[in-house]
Amino acid sequence: MNEVEVLDISRDAIFTLIKVVSPILLVALFIGLIVGIFQALTQIQEMTLAFVPKILAVFVTLILLFPFMFSQMKMLSDTLFDKIVSGG
Repeated sequence: MNEVEVLDISRDAIFTLIKVVSPILLVALFIGLIVGIFQALTQIQEMTLAFVPKILAVFVTLILLFPFMFSQMKMLSDTLFDKIVSGG
């Protein structure tokens, strides 16, 4: 295995990571923004109000997107296992 193959594997792993994690992060960002605007408008500064909706939205997103996340990770691992079996 040379440097080019290591860089290709690293690039594929990072790209897969970004594809898998970005929907969850975007949902958390969007919900946090909505809750922040709501808190600023109503002047309610309750910590659980900022935390509970965000964690619930992240859990729902994880449940809904688990098949997509699993398929992306499976594709990456299949590619890596094929490279290991073929010897590089």
